[in-house]
Amino acid sequence: MGRGKIEIKRIENTTNRQVTFCKRRNGLLKKAYELSVLCDAEVALVVFSSRGRLYEYATNSVKQTIERYKKASTDTSNTGTHVSEVNSQYYQQEAMKLRQQIASLQNSNRNLLGESLSSMNHKELKQLETRLEKGISKIRAKKNELLFAEIEYMQKREMELQNDNMYLRNKIAENESRAQQQMNVLPTASTSEYETMTQYDSRNYMHTNLMDPSNGHYGSQQQTALQLG
Repeated sequence: MGRGKIEIKRIENTTNRQVTFCKRRNGLLKKAYELSVLCDAEVALVVFSSRGRLYEYATNSVKQTIERYKKASTDTSNTGTHVSEVNSQYYQQEAMKLRQQIASLQNSNRNLLGESLSSMNHKELKQLETRLEKGISKIRAKKNELLFAEIEYMQKREMELQNDNMYLRNKIAENESRAQQQMNVLPTASTSEYETMTQYDSRNYMHTNLMDPSNGHYGSQQQTALQLG
């Protein structure tokens, strides 16, 4: 079975804490010795237990190693200060270069706009003219490209409108054809109804004529009756 992981925190049990201290102290002293021998390194190890007891290991002398450490720390601090100064100078130079580039670009932009030309010589003006011509050529090429794209879009849109127009015309023609067919059917029914109504009105008209006092036959009968009376 493998060793289980131990949570790194203070061991509350006093006995277990002392046993763990002894084991890990001995392991740490062994690793320090191995490091000094295998790698030819100067090692100094100082350990104080919870009871204040001192345990140490040094390749030569703990005191000499500590003095060497102090000296190295002081040199490192001085070196760090020097590095900071060098970095500061470098960043100042970079900032100056960037300012010069910004000023040059601003001046170039003014020249492209036709400003601040008095300080330019013939050669610089010629170069500026060449730059402007190249820029104009690129602008015209881009303009033509956009124009062709717009024309292509308009042609496509026109085709779509023509298709829509043709579709609407077909729908109108279809609706007109249906309406004409319905008109061709309606007059037949209307004519028969009209004839029926006419016959009925004719009979009524004949009956009405017979009863009409203005009818000559009815008048002659009335006159005969009056004469007999």
